[in-house]
Amino acid sequence: MSLLAVLLCACDHVNNKEVPAYVVRIDLGTHAMWSTYGVSGVGDYRYFNREMGVPQNFPFNANTHTGYGGVLLMMALDASTGNYEPVAYDGACPVENVQSTVVGINGKLEAVCPKCGSRYNVLTGSGGPIDGVAHKSNYGLRIYKVRQSGSGGYVITNN
Repeated sequence: MSLLAVLLCACDHVNNKEVPAYVVRIDLGTHAMWSTYGVSGVGDYRYFNREMGVPQNFPFNANTHTGYGGVLLMMALDASTGNYEPVAYDGACPVENVQSTVVGINGKLEAVCPKCGSRYNVLTGSGGPIDGVAHKSNYGLRIYKVRQSGSGGYVITNN
């Protein structure tokens, strides 16, 4: 009986590791950097993609890495703390699994893939699938760590 319970629970697990693990390091650790490039209100979001130069005028350097499909930073509910805090996801759609196919944010503050139409809960659901192929396959967005610095900002990393 316990094996059946384990198998049933395993079906509900969201796979947020489908997108390849790439290095992520975005240093918004000072108050000035966070005020300029961070997010403040619930639902605020910003993309970071070094190869595309997004955001414009961001001081990318040799130590800045933006993952596989760029990084989506959003002020959202952090599932681990239950508080609204900055959270970060890889922007690549895990269904398409191509660096250049990145999710956009719709009017409901959901992440949506422009190719397959899959929708992801990035405001209160840790990047879990809502609809589309991602929902059927149980693919979620890859999650990155957002750590508060001692200088009034945050640093985004993959470890």
